Amino acid sequence: MALTKTNIVDQVQERIGYSRKRSSDLVENLIEIIKDTIGKGEDVLVSGFGKFCVKEKGARKGRNPATGNDMMLDQRKVVTFKCSSVLRDRINEDN
Repeated sequence: MALTKTNIVDQVQERIGYSRKRSSDLVENLIEIIKDTIGKGEDVLVSGFGKFCVKEKGARKGRNPATGNDMMLDQRKVVTFKCSSVLRDRINEDN
């Protein structure tokens, strides 16, 4: 099961003791800050968690899977995530 925004709001409310409205506003604002930063092409580094990086992908030759026809894919930006060593260690604790 995936962690949803609602789950995050619930946990903020439970852990910090903020009202539901204040917890929701906090989470919404944090997500907006991250989206605005990534939208400007800047990376987002969260110590102990990881780094969201904006990468440029050049134009390339591709294939339409429905028709099989060759086509050119435009250049674009993508977001990648690289987890920190702290998060990687926590993920692998049980192994």
